[in-house]
Amino acid sequence: MARRANTRRSSRTRNVLGLMAGTSADGIDAVCARITGKGSAMRVRFLWHRHQPFPRPLQQRLLAAMAPADTTTEELTRLHADLGEAFAEAARTAIQAAPRSQRPTLIGLAGQTVCHLPGRRHAPTVTLQLGEASRVAARTGLDTIADFRQSDVAAGGQGAPLVPWTDWVLMRDRTIGRAIQNIGGIANVTWLPPGGSLEDVVAFDTGPGNMVIDTLAARATRGRERMDRDGRRAARGRVLDGVLAAWLKHPFFRQAPPKTTGRETFGHAFVETQLGPLRQASHSPDDWIATATALTARSIARAYRRWLPVTRHPPALRELIACGGGAENPTLIGMIAAELPGVRIRPIASLGIPSQAKEALSFAMLAAACVDGVPANVPQATGAARPARLGRIVHP
Repeated sequence: MARRANTRRSSRTRNVLGLMAGTSADGIDAVCARITGKGSAMRVRFLWHRHQPFPRPLQQRLLAAMAPADTTTEELTRLHADLGEAFAEAARTAIQAAPRSQRPTLIGLAGQTVCHLPGRRHAPTVTLQLGEASRVAARTGLDTIADFRQSDVAAGGQGAPLVPWTDWVLMRDRTIGRAIQNIGGIANVTWLPPGGSLEDVVAFDTGPGNMVIDTLAARATRGRERMDRDGRRAARGRVLDGVLAAWLKHPFFRQAPPKTTGRETFGHAFVETQLGPLRQASHSPDDWIATATALTARSIARAYRRWLPVTRHPPALRELIACGGGAENPTLIGMIAAELPGVRIRPIASLGIPSQAKEALSFAMLAAACVDGVPANVPQATGAARPARLGRIVHP
């Protein structure tokens, strides 16, 4: 479809496609960016974003395979291949619809995480992303960079979060302290102190983003709705303070960074254990969803107060840049604003990047960094012992 990326001239201007499927497992985001330069001098221009929903049967298979799950090696193997084809088709469709001048010459494939177990004491981190990169490379004719998380894990890290380097490149400011708050299935923050270097960056998962909200919305509607669109149900409901207080005692919220989490902790199994307390507190599913929305907002704010310099006088945190699907939930954003008075909340769209495109854009940048030979993990965020070049190159 297009010529292979020239790795010997990696600092020239090139178009790079990022492919991302998040923990919500709702589909594939394809984002193309024009990238010039490398390392801290990288400059990025957003070009276009396409979202390809997963067919319902594929989504159900994915959710059934996500840890903790009872699945088979045969099913995981088939999913790895089928997801590779799905990523390839999403890439091909998006590329063919783009103007010729905006077509990529390189792909960064994040894959679909189905199991992520952060290391604890003497147990090393293990993580698994599905989506066969060789199929993406073969179907598109483009070099494809994959296995980003595995590179950080091999260096002793947790394999997440991997966006802090790209956040620092994209959004650092000499005078303004910023928190880049992604709210996908899981919520994660990158703290960029004013005028800070990469070594000053702090980043970690704050807890559930949309995951508990989405699961309760699906449960309340018997699968007819996959999310609380525009936060309407939460806006109609009331927060169940007793349930919320119990949820906020979860050990994850007391854990110091570096830390990551996932569906294994706050997914379907978590919600199933909480249906009893929710039903005892209220018969209204809208109240359940309002409480889950408050959990996301409260856990974000508490993480800031405990691990970020938001309580200093004057406060170092001036702006919160919201991205991910949760950034489009006005009820959730309103709750976060109430928790963080004095902090300006801006959607990342105000910086020219659609909210749902941010993570895929980051993996386009990480793919370029891999080709450039630039280490792009942030060791203090992932717990890695050293900076690492992330990803491996798969040729067509």
